[in-house]
Amino acid sequence: MSAGLLRALTGCAFGWLLWLGLAAGARAEPQLLTQARASVVIDGAEQSFDATLPYVWDRWHKGRQGQAVFEIALQLAEVPTEPVLVYFMRLGNAYEVRLNGNLLDRRGRLDRFDGNDYAMVPRLMTIPAGVLGHDNRLEVRIRADRARRAGLASPWVGTRAEIMPLYEQEYLQRVTGTQFAVIMGLLVGTVALALWWTQVNPSLPAGRQREPLYLFAAIAEYMWSLRVGNVLFAQSPLPRFWWDILFTEAIGVWIAAMLMFSALAVDWRGRFSLAALQKTLGVLLVLGIGCAVGAQWGHLWLLTGWYACLGIVALAFVAEYTWAAVRGGSLVHRLIAAALILNVCVGVRDWAVFRLQMALGGNSLMRYSSLLFGLLLIYIVLRRFREVAAQVRHLLSTMAAQVAAKERALQASYAQVELLAREQERVTERTRILRDLHDGVGAHISAAIRQLESGKASHDDVLLTLRDSLDQIKLSIDAMHLPAGDVTGLLANLRYRLEPKLSAADIELLWDVDWLAPVERLDAAGMRHLQYMVFESLSNVLQHARASRLRIEAKARAAGVVIRIVDNGQGFDTGRPVRNGLLSLQERARTIGAALRIHSGAGETMVEITLD
Repeated sequence: MSAGLLRALTGCAFGWLLWLGLAAGARAEPQLLTQARASVVIDGAEQSFDATLPYVWDRWHKGRQGQAVFEIALQLAEVPTEPVLVYFMRLGNAYEVRLNGNLLDRRGRLDRFDGNDYAMVPRLMTIPAGVLGHDNRLEVRIRADRARRAGLASPWVGTRAEIMPLYEQEYLQRVTGTQFAVIMGLLVGTVALALWWTQVNPSLPAGRQREPLYLFAAIAEYMWSLRVGNVLFAQSPLPRFWWDILFTEAIGVWIAAMLMFSALAVDWRGRFSLAALQKTLGVLLVLGIGCAVGAQWGHLWLLTGWYACLGIVALAFVAEYTWAAVRGGSLVHRLIAAALILNVCVGVRDWAVFRLQMALGGNSLMRYSSLLFGLLLIYIVLRRFREVAAQVRHLLSTMAAQVAAKERALQASYAQVELLAREQERVTERTRILRDLHDGVGAHISAAIRQLESGKASHDDVLLTLRDSLDQIKLSIDAMHLPAGDVTGLLANLRYRLEPKLSAADIELLWDVDWLAPVERLDAAGMRHLQYMVFESLSNVLQHARASRLRIEAKARAAGVVIRIVDNGQGFDTGRPVRNGLLSLQERARTIGAALRIHSGAGETMVEITLD
């Protein structure tokens, strides 16, 4: 059962293949037209003759321009009922195609030389059904510019299935391939230019901080994209005269930039010194402009001579460069040498095909082989970045060890600094306590001693002075527990401690203190300074003012907090020499950045402290 099924399948497959072979053999091939009657007009002189296609204008009329008419007989055994395609591999530089008097296609002006060039892409035209007969006449008119590969390729005539593969293959190579080469060249050139602009070595002298390798690579890629991209420009962006000069010079700039790129990529030390090579190429590029202008005026030998000089310099450099690579060059050196040799071989092939054989069809392979330099640039960049990454990893590992050692040393230093800081903090705290004792408690005890020594002070006076000293100690202890910046709590604490003494002295206390938001910039030390200032002001009222009323105000203002201590005592002369108490108030105000204002007169004394 399985053997029978296998034989049946084999028979079906053999029958299918046989049918395909018969169908392929029965399919009509497209017709290639190779004979024409030509009428050529050059400088007003006309000549007619039988021509064999393809007709290469530059072979028969080198360095001249003119028009031509080709009449091609198209014989058909059967008249097709469907549209037929006509395919020209090359046509122009401007053209007009008619079949039996019917216009098929027209591009450019036949009477305007050095105008738009339509010869660089394959042309496909459709012959509508009903136009063809058994005997047909295909008439092709062209305009031929000098040295621009004008002429007429042998046309193909056939059905869509027969012609489209031929057309698409040629279009793929000449147009799509060119687009790919141009896009790749522009991308690689832009990357190289970005690398040249961004990779700066600040340790080098000014003017040499950027890597010229990337600049020459970018110039080469841009010039080559311009050169091969000419196929895509039927209408030149510039006047044709200058566009052709730019197009010619582009090949010279490309060769020069590629040679410089090759030399810089391996740090060239050959007999062709880098400076001499650069100078020679610069001179050739300047001469190339003059030769291109001369070629536009009909002196093509100038351009030929320039190409020869450029080729001699390039071949001499490639020969020595390759020999050095073979003898002991690096991998990059050998890869670039291989790319140079390949481009030389491809260039010789293109020169033989298009200059010696004068082939009208065919495609340049140079446009694709030059992509090797773009790939080499990418390889060099990746290789350099890999080397830099390895160096960075080594530096990071070394730096990590050094950082660890430094961290250990810093930790030891921090421990020592911390001990010193704690010791300094203790010294500072002792100094503060001593200062507070001196300014507050010390001053009161000293006053009590003087009172006792004088024998004039009463028992109550000495007792009052000692109680003031005790109050100062209590207030200092209270200040240690106050939250930083809590001015309201500080004033309330003072009221709690001093209000009994005010009552005992028959001084009426008027309390006008609002709830105040904490003053963020007042730390613990600042709070102690502020407490002393308020306490000193209140103590002066108790001891010297002989007041009957005391008002304490604390208000929030847009600029900060304002504290006022106002009494109705006898006042004092603010113009007299400043006493120690006032000096201490002023010094503490400066310490906490407060504004201190004192106004005194008979019946009213005001101490105002403003905290911004």
